[in-house]
Amino acid sequence: MANPHRILVIVGSLRKESYTLKIANALARLAPATLKLDVLTLHGISFYNQDIEGTPPADWLTFREKIQKSDGVLFVTPEYNRSIPGVLKNAIDVASRPPGKSSLLSKPIGLVGNAPGQLGGVCAIKHLQNILPSISGPVLGQPEIYLNGVGDAFDDKGNLVKESLQKVLQQYVDAFAAFIERHYR
Repeated sequence: MANPHRILVIVGSLRKESYTLKIANALARLAPATLKLDVLTLHGISFYNQDIEGTPPADWLTFREKIQKSDGVLFVTPEYNRSIPGVLKNAIDVASRPPGKSSLLSKPIGLVGNAPGQLGGVCAIKHLQNILPSISGPVLGQPEIYLNGVGDAFDDKGNLVKESLQKVLQQYVDAFAAFIERHYR
């Protein structure tokens, strides 16, 4: 088998014990051999400010380089106030600048929303679907994935214990792997 496609998994939450990080790690463990998922939190990415775009800080350059070296990006995000967390929007702004030189261009994209409540991050994903098309590659449209009730899905060590969630995550990561394969044929 050829080398697996490297996928950068961007976690849209900073919380140490976030469900979002646990879901990202579960996806990395469930990924087929054709993918290698590298989970990345957004700690340490400074605020986007166009005034310093000419001499961007090292953290921006490092983040952009990680995206550029990947074969695709998978966003895993919670929903904050019916949208994406500010830290994720900031990261997207950093990645997409300067205009016309987005690090996300031509990168196939996957989107996973989650919440402990009933909606499963649907509003956050819909906002990402509005933001990304003009600054990224193709976004996987089907299946869409909105994970609700994730509060009891993990044990105290962060291991996925909810079988129904594992099945849904497996189906999604397999569909994403097929999407990546089609993109690179």
